[in-house]
Amino acid sequence: MKPSLLLLLLTILLIAAFYLFLPALKDCALPAPRGGARSRRLDLLERAAVALVTLLYALAAFSHLGETSAPRTGHVFSEGESMTLELAESHELSRAMIRSVIGTGGFSLSLSEDGQNWVEAADFDQNYVALLKWHEIELGGRARWLRLTARGVPELSSLTLYDESGAALDWKTVNELTDEQDLTPEKPHFLNSSYFDEIYHARTALEHLRGMWPYEISHPPLGKLIIGLGISLFGMTPFGWRFSGTLFGVLMLPLVYAFARRLFGRGSVPVCCTLLLAADFLHFVQTRIATIDTYGVFFTLAMYYFMYRWLFPESRDGLSPAPAEGGRRDLALSGLCFGLGAACKWTCLYAGAGLGVIWALHWVFRFTHEGRGAWRSFRRNVFFCLAFFVLVPALIYYLSYFPYGAGKGLGGGLGMYFTRDYAKLVLDNQAYMFRYHSGVNATHPYSSRWYQWMLDLRPILYYLDYSGSARSSFGAFVNPVLCWAGLIGLFVTAWCAATRRDRRALFLTLGYLAQLVPWMFISRVTFEYHYFPCSVFLVLILGYVFSLMRGSGKLWRLPVWGLTAFAVLLFLFFYPALWGAELDSAAASRIYRWLGSWPF
Repeated sequence: MKPSLLLLLLTILLIAAFYLFLPALKDCALPAPRGGARSRRLDLLERAAVALVTLLYALAAFSHLGETSAPRTGHVFSEGESMTLELAESHELSRAMIRSVIGTGGFSLSLSEDGQNWVEAADFDQNYVALLKWHEIELGGRARWLRLTARGVPELSSLTLYDESGAALDWKTVNELTDEQDLTPEKPHFLNSSYFDEIYHARTALEHLRGMWPYEISHPPLGKLIIGLGISLFGMTPFGWRFSGTLFGVLMLPLVYAFARRLFGRGSVPVCCTLLLAADFLHFVQTRIATIDTYGVFFTLAMYYFMYRWLFPESRDGLSPAPAEGGRRDLALSGLCFGLGAACKWTCLYAGAGLGVIWALHWVFRFTHEGRGAWRSFRRNVFFCLAFFVLVPALIYYLSYFPYGAGKGLGGGLGMYFTRDYAKLVLDNQAYMFRYHSGVNATHPYSSRWYQWMLDLRPILYYLDYSGSARSSFGAFVNPVLCWAGLIGLFVTAWCAATRRDRRALFLTLGYLAQLVPWMFISRVTFEYHYFPCSVFLVLILGYVFSLMRGSGKLWRLPVWGLTAFAVLLFLFFYPALWGAELDSAAASRIYRWLGSWPF
């Protein structure tokens, strides 16, 4: 039996064994969050455990993230411009290594031995998919001089030539393309180059920093501005443009812990939830790529956390018949996070719609128990929500377009926001984004539909590089333990919400469905990473199942900790294939390709 099939069967059997410990739901007492007296020492140990998990995860996430250095100088060519470079001596050439920055077009490379007679040796097309990458160009012939002739406006930051033995050659001409030869890598790789949609989002982040009109305008700007913070700190390097997303991925761990502790009380359950998120493949891979999805998911999680704090003050357990709200600060923070999320990606509007349903049901419950007595509180709350879930998000969204205004030459002062031109570019971009996303009809070999996400059937391959019998690759998909055990847990929470009237179970079920249901009606090409916000709710849904087991008897620790430990072990097992380690191709397929549709 193949190792991959054996591991698949083992995982299914362990998930089945885990649910055998769950009592019959009709006989299961709904657990209240654990509180009461508890020693300060136990609380400190719990928080120390979460801090240690977060630290270890951060070390894994920031390791092999990307090179921290890259050529900083460069040259932006104009249409038809030529640049002639001279080597220290004449050599037989084998190849060139160039680093593209931004600016599309291309150039021809011509060689000469005497500086007078030229032979075109190669042509390079620097289109939009070639940006922020190292490229290897094959050359042939003997030469001392090289001439680049541009078309369009390509920008290069480095050029290195190699002789037939593979040695880098010394330049006599030292300029902005030849002054940082020591930073040229052996070959292009994800550690030194962009991959997947980084060609859009990292590029746009740099354009915002330079005050240019951006190439990618199919999403709101805030996510790219956050990417730009990492670039400002660490330069236009792979580590720099991936830093912010990785940091937000790390910060999700204490946020999930705080959320789970609020949901389920002190003890093992919130710690296990933190471990489950740290061990999730999709969370790990997706937060390490410089795209905007991480920020949308982070703010979605935060907006639901603060909404839950408002719905369930610490004195309430989610089971009490009379709902009551907490302080307005939590509700305001929920609206603030909604605004920040929507300014990163429109998918946060799905999450906001889910919050609207939860908020409406809350007031239905209140009117059911209080009658007309709840009317005055409802009226005040409506005006408060209009302020923090409509006006504040609209203001954040509108202000976030300031780099577009700078790119159009509208200036950067406060007065820019009150001009008709600025308002028009914001409105025009909303129309463009709607047309763009509703009109996408592209295909992709690793596309998948929502029902495939729920079963982990079709991961998206982000990177693949072969080197003989070895390969470096990674893709985005959910840890099978979280995906499959969490899907069963979804039915458990839905059952408890429908039949036992557990408002916590209803909150989690609606939170998950708000992220998934809209995708059922979207016909454009979709991918596994669109399941990212759902996977975070699966963590909390499994926490709910853990909480049910905790309230059922003495044997709950074995299945809860056992399933969590197995999820962590799977993460450690898959870790080389999640960050892109070079592995034997045949061996990787034997152990990692559990399903034929998995790209290993």
